[in-house]
Amino acid sequence: MLSRAFHDRKKAASTKGSMGEEGSTGSTSRSRSFQPEEEEEAFGHMNDLPLTFCSTTSFRAVGLREILQSSVEVLGESGLGISEKVVLWDGMFFVAKRFRRVLVRKGEFGRRVERLALVSAGCESLVPLRAYLYAKRTKLVLFQYYPMGSLAVLLSGARKLGHTPLDWNIRLKIIFHVANAIMFIHSISPAKVNQLQMNVHGNIKASNVFIRTDFSACLSDYGFFQLAERPEPPGMQTHKKPEITDLAEELTPKCGTPTQSCDMLSFGTMVLDILGGPTAPFQISIIRGRLNDIKEGRVSFFEFHVEGRDKMQALLVLEIALACTNRSPEARPPINQVLENLRRVRLSIE
Repeated sequence: MLSRAFHDRKKAASTKGSMGEEGSTGSTSRSRSFQPEEEEEAFGHMNDLPLTFCSTTSFRAVGLREILQSSVEVLGESGLGISEKVVLWDGMFFVAKRFRRVLVRKGEFGRRVERLALVSAGCESLVPLRAYLYAKRTKLVLFQYYPMGSLAVLLSGARKLGHTPLDWNIRLKIIFHVANAIMFIHSISPAKVNQLQMNVHGNIKASNVFIRTDFSACLSDYGFFQLAERPEPPGMQTHKKPEITDLAEELTPKCGTPTQSCDMLSFGTMVLDILGGPTAPFQISIIRGRLNDIKEGRVSFFEFHVEGRDKMQALLVLEIALACTNRSPEARPPINQVLENLRRVRLSIE
């Protein structure tokens, strides 16, 4: 599936007779014939291209051929690239993220991935990077897979079925763990190492939050904005509405480099999604204007059942999210302040 993901659809349609039936998203079809311009992909199938495992990981040899043949499910797609679940021949699960267009050459790509992997290994709230590959037509990273999947999948799957399996305590736990991951990143010193910005995540959103079986959460894609080009700001690929479009401009400053303030904005919009559903991030002004009505119960906001002390906690977290989405980057609270407030919420201390 990784080998098919970025083909031009018109070209794929015109060659359907020679390629066989084209697989849809989530297909597990293995067969295809290669076009001349895909020579290296075919070469990879015949002679294989070995992945380089990060210094933080000890694992058997894995090649591109195994990755291509082990891809079983598309997990997500964004401006950076496409992520797929892979099940290796020995039954090990990973996520393979293939980048659309990388920013750096092979040697620098490897150095950056190794540095990001080293940082990720130091925090249990960050998804560990395992391996990478830089070839002519394929640039990817391999990282840990979690059976519960991503927060985005859990939320959207439940919404499609008309129910929400995540109660307030689970949602609060997830928010707290993501904040812990951001705190770890924002505290890294030195902030920059060999042109690599170490203390900014750059792409915080629900699809980059993976859930463990105990409903603790860990954040993926740390620093990936420094590996590949992203044509659109994080979290803005699917929906376009005026207020978010205005806020999105702050996610991509003129310098082109995300900042810690951008991370806080992304965190705030993600929390609004967790609290009020997928439309909440696009109604920030309305939420601010009706906050008292929400507090007094005249307006329904939360997409899950909540009352009593839990509702008081949820309202406090809503205020934190609104602070993080302030239009003024300078007015957004730093992550250490947000984390301290979340600790107080978890202890029911106002």
